[in-house]
Amino acid sequence: MSHALLSPSASHRWLECPPSVRLTEFMEDKSSAYADEGTLAHSIAENKLKSYLGYTNDFIECEDTSMNEYTDDYVTFVAEQMSVLENPSAYVEQRVDCSKYVPKCFGTCDALIISDGVLHICDLKYGSGVKVDAVGNDQLRIYALGAFEMFSCLYDISTVRMSIFQPRLSHSDTWEISIDELLKWANEVLAPAAKQAWNGEGEFKAGDHCRFCKAKEMCRKRAEYNLELARYDFEPPATLDNTEISAILAKADELVSWVTDVKEYALRQALSGVTYDGFKVVEGRSNRKYTDENAVVDTVKAAGFDPYEHSVLGITAMTALLGKKKFTELLGGLIEKPQGKPTLVPMSDKRPAINTANEDFKEEN
Repeated sequence: MSHALLSPSASHRWLECPPSVRLTEFMEDKSSAYADEGTLAHSIAENKLKSYLGYTNDFIECEDTSMNEYTDDYVTFVAEQMSVLENPSAYVEQRVDCSKYVPKCFGTCDALIISDGVLHICDLKYGSGVKVDAVGNDQLRIYALGAFEMFSCLYDISTVRMSIFQPRLSHSDTWEISIDELLKWANEVLAPAAKQAWNGEGEFKAGDHCRFCKAKEMCRKRAEYNLELARYDFEPPATLDNTEISAILAKADELVSWVTDVKEYALRQALSGVTYDGFKVVEGRSNRKYTDENAVVDTVKAAGFDPYEHSVLGITAMTALLGKKKFTELLGGLIEKPQGKPTLVPMSDKRPAINTANEDFKEEN
């Protein structure tokens, strides 16, 4: 599958750090089991949505029970979005040209719904690691711009809706803006940044957008960003004031991620022959394992013992065994969600704040 150099899916990164595009242009793309799983889920979802809309009679069998149900949920979600519009038309895996604002840019909308007055982009996210929101989503805004260019001559579009559907996190989010707001962002923010990125200009900038950058392990700007913590000399927290602690907390997760990336990169390099002063590659610790589990079972049974552990399947494994709908039907009343352990997060986190001891004291008085 071909990808635009300034792809919509990577826009969060190149909008924040324009020169990263040319820096990573010829670096190898790394596939993963998660990416392959997402590709399969999108293929299944595409087929199911086309079947629902009557665009195809072909049916792709999905052997994964959970994926089968999650993609069914996606089709239901898209159908619900269509149901609130008057005489909507839907396009599945529709390629759109976004080059009016971003050089040689194109993308593919999972579901593009159009009716008089409203343009709606629906995006399936099959990942379960990071929750993705629709509000302020650069990828969806670029898709919407491409779709607007395609359909503005046929429809009088005044409203743009953008939805994320992330079934494995039971998450969906929809953001609505006017076409005027979208075009203002395109002209004032998107186009200037895209021009810089295409030309390899602008300033390097580190932040959470580094997560999927191909140069994240070796980027000097990211190293400088994280090494700023060294100015605190890792003093005991009691010697730091609240402002300093807040600054450290704001970077803590990124610092841990950066150190992990650098260590993994250094190991790969060392295995290929690169040497680092003061370090060597050794064999890590490992756990014992059976060479033949079937032989172990037969041997232990013959000795008069039970070789198996007996315990109830965990919720995730039980859901996979029964299927999500059957699981809810049979066990929904037997599930509870205990209160989570308190954790300190940025104010941008959407979860409501809990009462602290200080706030409880104020309420009592």
